[in-house]
Amino acid sequence: MNNNKLIIAAAGSGKTTYLVKKASEIDSGTVLITTYTEANEAEIRKKIINRKGFIPSNITIQTWFSFLLQHGVRPYQSLLSDDVHDENIGFLLTSRKSGQKTDKKGKPVRYNDRPIYWGAGDFKKYYFTKSMKIYSDKISKFVFESNKASKNLVIDRITRIFDYIFIDEIQDLAGFDLEMIKLFFMSSSVTMLVGDPRQVTYLTHHTTKFKKYSDGKIKDFVLNELGKKIDCEIDETTLSPSHRNNQAICNYSAKLYPALTTPKPCTCNKCREIITNHEGVFIIQPSDAGKYLSKYNPMQLRWSTSTKCSTEYQAMNFGESKGLSFPRILIYPTEEMKKWIKDDNHKLKNGTRAKLYVAITRARNSTTIIMDFDNDDIFEGAEKYFFKI
Repeated sequence: MNNNKLIIAAAGSGKTTYLVKKASEIDSGTVLITTYTEANEAEIRKKIINRKGFIPSNITIQTWFSFLLQHGVRPYQSLLSDDVHDENIGFLLTSRKSGQKTDKKGKPVRYNDRPIYWGAGDFKKYYFTKSMKIYSDKISKFVFESNKASKNLVIDRITRIFDYIFIDEIQDLAGFDLEMIKLFFMSSSVTMLVGDPRQVTYLTHHTTKFKKYSDGKIKDFVLNELGKKIDCEIDETTLSPSHRNNQAICNYSAKLYPALTTPKPCTCNKCREIITNHEGVFIIQPSDAGKYLSKYNPMQLRWSTSTKCSTEYQAMNFGESKGLSFPRILIYPTEEMKKWIKDDNHKLKNGTRAKLYVAITRARNSTTIIMDFDNDDIFEGAEKYFFKI
């Protein structure tokens, strides 16, 4: 029996709902559901409570980092060095490479104007802050090396605790996280990964380890790195329809990832029962933004809080909106995004492309982009919207 499965999902296909349903149906085993962000962890809890009325005792919900710290680092924390045997190890989330060397005054040490970092030979300085918080970009490596040093004791313990390991938003995992996935695949636990390779708006860390798979290429990782002894079923159909987006939004968002299959809207009566006279993808002039907000009340989506938008209506950052749905959205694109909107041959950076994809696919009825355009401009897949005078 193949205990391992990777499910490739489309935006709005119900990834989290699917995991919650599967977990809720398990009565005779223990289940771990883990995900990268705290927001998604909260969403999973909410969905289980809505479904069951409570969190069943056999289901554990944790963020990926919290799980690694509790079940990977602390139980065997002195395996790699006796120096940390009695330490109370904490956690530090970092968005950049950790362990930079500093001088006695705390000033970063540089060579040829480049930062210098502690190597793995300086164990405590490599993995930890001075207050013994393990760096987020090193935690999965610490767990992997501890498991290796203990001849699989770390993974054996985890799989005795959890009969099922479900990982949501798998596209967010990188580097040594993927080595951990391989270890789960080789264990006795039933392991299921779910994610949308188009939605890599966050990464657990940035590393050269498995770097070629960091842009949502989890399918390629499974196909190329598991070897003959590890099996994993790849399912690209179960979660392929979108329960959120209409066909116009599916088609437009798919242009960002032409190598992947274009998602299709579901045919569920419940999802498609609300039909309006304003459906699809639209481009409006900045001068019409106020009228548009007043008429349709869309959620405003922006790159960051520094982006100017109306303070009279709700607004949210692109990354923050991930996993959420709205009837209508109004996008404030960056300059790079505008270049792609005008010419979809323009090459976007991976992070920019993913955030634009997330923004476009938040809407059920209409996705509208605000930017200047000329009357003779043509936007493939989008309609120019004008208010009647």
